[in-house]
Amino acid sequence: MMKSYLLQTLKELALLGAVKNRIEISSLELANQLDTSQQTASRYLLDLDQKGLITRELGIKKQLIQITHAGTEFLEEEYLEYQQIFELTEKLFFKGKVVSGLGEGRYYTEQKGYVDQFKEKLGFAPYPGTLNVEIKYVERNKLRLLKNYNAININEFKTNDRTFGSVGCFRAEINGVEGAIVMPLRSHYSNILEFISPCFLREKLDLKEGDDIKIVIYLSG
Repeated sequence: MMKSYLLQTLKELALLGAVKNRIEISSLELANQLDTSQQTASRYLLDLDQKGLITRELGIKKQLIQITHAGTEFLEEEYLEYQQIFELTEKLFFKGKVVSGLGEGRYYTEQKGYVDQFKEKLGFAPYPGTLNVEIKYVERNKLRLLKNYNAININEFKTNDRTFGSVGCFRAEINGVEGAIVMPLRSHYSNILEFISPCFLREKLDLKEGDDIKIVIYLSG
């Protein structure tokens, strides 16, 4: 989590044009922008530089500063969060970590009653198993937004020995690979998301236990 004062400094630099170009600015000029002391502004720049969020070329009185790709990504994530708050966009964004499941995903995704519906309604047959992603516990609150949208329903079905429950799906991407989030309709929201895809995601994305990933859930269609 970035400190709020560093995020504000990064925003000020971006507003001055530092995303696309190197800007010339002194620590005193930045201090005036931030309404703080010159010493404090210099420390903020040093912190951003050490975190790899800006590059600096030191001059006699001023510095040439540009926001790095990592710094731009940080600002983009901040923008998307505000967009989510004020515009309720058609997407939900999550960060999570790859975790191991109990192996049940493979059993369920191989059931013909599910596979046929996945093909019909999602346009693909899932690779056997699910990729389990652990999100921060507090981020479960975002999932409540899904109640306002119609999930792609996968209906329950029966075999000779049991009934398989209905599930709701939302199209999604994980690190840019398309698939869907699968959520049992009768369960409470969990901080473990189950992701299905036509490919073996751990292999395709070279994922290991505990790896950080990004998820986009599409709220319509």
